[in-house]
Amino acid sequence: MQPGNYTAVLAGKNGATGVGLVEVYDIETGVFADLTNVSGRGFVGTGDNRMIGGFITAGGNGSTQVVVRGLGPTLTQFGVSGALADPEITLFDGNGNVVYSNNNWKDTQPAAIQLSGLAPSNDLESAIIITLPGRTLYRYS
Repeated sequence: MQPGNYTAVLAGKNGATGVGLVEVYDIETGVFADLTNVSGRGFVGTGDNRMIGGFITAGGNGSTQVVVRGLGPTLTQFGVSGALADPEITLFDGNGNVVYSNNNWKDTQPAAIQLSGLAPSNDLESAIIITLPGRTLYRYS
């Protein structure tokens, strides 16, 4: 398969619901593929119904700079119904420790996020820009 934009859809057979996982590997190396944009969309509730995503940095012994965004109002212009009006995002390390949290992206790191070219279009949306050590698991909710 050639490099490019692809979408993977995970669904339960015959409309079943539950928890699933999508992983992308580079078959030649047997490790996670080098991805530059990974996104997820799902129903966001509270407590056990929170949406949780994750990623593993592949910076080896170095580090990787990432931008993690929580979009809501922007999605409505693309016909997404039920989008969060004011999303908040928290980044956790593999042990469940909070690494960084953000509610409204302009409240923290606005200059760095704008310079990344990935600033959310709505002030109520959330974003984090952070440099993380390589080969480490992170999750966000």
